[in-house]
Amino acid sequence: MNTHDSVVTLIDRLKSDVLGQEQLIEQLVLALLSDGHVLIESLPGLAKTRTVKRLAHHLEAQMRRIQFTPDLLPSDLTGSEVLHYTNGVQSLAFEPGPLFGNLILADEINRAPAKVQSALLEVMEERQITVSGATHRMDDLFMVLATQNPIEQEGTYPLPEAQMDRFLMKLVLDYPSHEHECDMLRLVRSEQDNESPQPVSAPDFQPGILLAARREIVRLFVSPKIDQYLVSLVQSTRPALAPDATLRGWLDTGASPRGAIALDRAARAHAWLHQQPHVTPDNVRAVALPVLRHRVRLSYDAIADGVTEDQIVDRLLDQVAIPA
Repeated sequence: MNTHDSVVTLIDRLKSDVLGQEQLIEQLVLALLSDGHVLIESLPGLAKTRTVKRLAHHLEAQMRRIQFTPDLLPSDLTGSEVLHYTNGVQSLAFEPGPLFGNLILADEINRAPAKVQSALLEVMEERQITVSGATHRMDDLFMVLATQNPIEQEGTYPLPEAQMDRFLMKLVLDYPSHEHECDMLRLVRSEQDNESPQPVSAPDFQPGILLAARREIVRLFVSPKIDQYLVSLVQSTRPALAPDATLRGWLDTGASPRGAIALDRAARAHAWLHQQPHVTPDNVRAVALPVLRHRVRLSYDAIADGVTEDQIVDRLLDQVAIPA
């Protein structure tokens, strides 16, 4: 089984474990292939935690779950130096925090104040943590999957713009279909039936497969026209460069150059996953919404008119010219 077939098998196994969230699963794997982080926005009970647990199982990865609360401290995430006594001798030793894992589930990340959220800035961008002047590197497989509830806003803090920009994608989940919800009930019953337990597939997706896939994605050909197209999309999110007066009135701030880098990485991963020899405009358009929606900041007029970030990205995709 080659690298691509292994990734497809991973997606198929996740879809059999988590019903009704096919788009979530494919986009999570795209972010994994792109070596990026994901912000998931949804109501409770839509299988976010289950998806991450099953992904960690199939990757043979260490999952760490952090429940964000207002009383959390930065050291509760990063770890700190602790005083030890050994044979009567005092010494300080670094005790790693829960960020030292592979898949980090940051549950309800917006319930912690900005000081705690900022503890993620260095590790999400540079894959390292600095404590007391010492730098600690993370594993090659490191991914932050943060969640937030779009409805319940009491006792929450908005994520800083600098942190939002470090997420490769923002995924918005909806309820599953009637058929999938019925299938879900049967799946949960079968898992709870101790007399006939469902066999659990053994993990066989080694980290080396993921690293090999990332190397193949990096080498995928991207033409200068595609570069111009995705940069034009990103620049059109900025008010001064928006393609029409309506968008200029809706936009407060747009995506940074990091947004163009994220769009390029995700588009290449999408093309590789669909076994294409090069990136096309369709690959860019397929990932534009999750990559750009959290990098667009609405003006007061847009908020008053009930305009959403998704509507703006969709309008941009309709107006920015596709290269021939």
